[in-house]
Amino acid sequence: MQNYKTNCFNSDNLTIKCGDNTINFQNPLVMGILNLTPDSFYDGGSYLNEENIIKRACQILEEGADIIDLGAYSTRPGAAEVSADEEYRRMAPAVKYIREKFPDAILSIDTFRAEIAAKIVDEFGACIINDISGGTMDEAMYETVARLQVPYIMMHIKGTPQNMQKNPEYIDLMGELMDFFKERIKQLNDLGCKDIILDPGFGFGKTLDHNYEIVARLKEFDKFNLPVLIGISRKSMIYKFLGGDPSTSLNGTTALNMISLERGASILRVHDVKEAVECVKLYSKIKLQS
Repeated sequence: MQNYKTNCFNSDNLTIKCGDNTINFQNPLVMGILNLTPDSFYDGGSYLNEENIIKRACQILEEGADIIDLGAYSTRPGAAEVSADEEYRRMAPAVKYIREKFPDAILSIDTFRAEIAAKIVDEFGACIINDISGGTMDEAMYETVARLQVPYIMMHIKGTPQNMQKNPEYIDLMGELMDFFKERIKQLNDLGCKDIILDPGFGFGKTLDHNYEIVARLKEFDKFNLPVLIGISRKSMIYKFLGGDPSTSLNGTTALNMISLERGASILRVHDVKEAVECVKLYSKIKLQS
């Protein structure tokens, strides 16, 4: 068996640092989504002013989420491109509002642009950087994250949001994902970046069957000894299989989240925080009894 453990947590108690905050992975965490875009697939256009942004952040925290994930560039399949200036114009005020109202909240910045990551962290303090491209869409991202010394979510994608769902093909799906992560974890480690979270990238250059194969084989990511984030909330892999649309896909989301927890997921990235928190509580209760 190949040795994939090129990286490990920075301490023996499964924690990573984000500024003054310590993120503990002894139990699974929940990340609540706050979309700042007008065109996201589920709640686009809902959080475009200060009042609604603060209200949503408050809801995410009150319902028990550990992290708020802010995105200002829709990455749904076929989404329109957004300039860096526009992405920053959407992102910066939202981070400012949340930092002022909830200074202790752990924030995740959903961006593939090193420029945006650097500006937000330099201006507002340490945040997790959630990169849907795993460093493939901005060659400066790894050096930027290493300089900032912030946690980094490395997602696998095949292609770009504009073309990723145009007949994606793999000779060996899991083998290609493992090679992708092994190579890129080493690149980050060589730059001194250790706090890495992996995201298989459901729906990002994968067919419906690819997505379900990843869920079924999620335990294989244990080879890396890193936290694994699962982002399947209300995605088409659910409603294209069960029927319906994003608005009817909460039950399917919860079912797949529980299966993912049983297979080792560390973070659930969701639109529906209360239901995900309940899922984690039930999973943790059962785990205690085993």
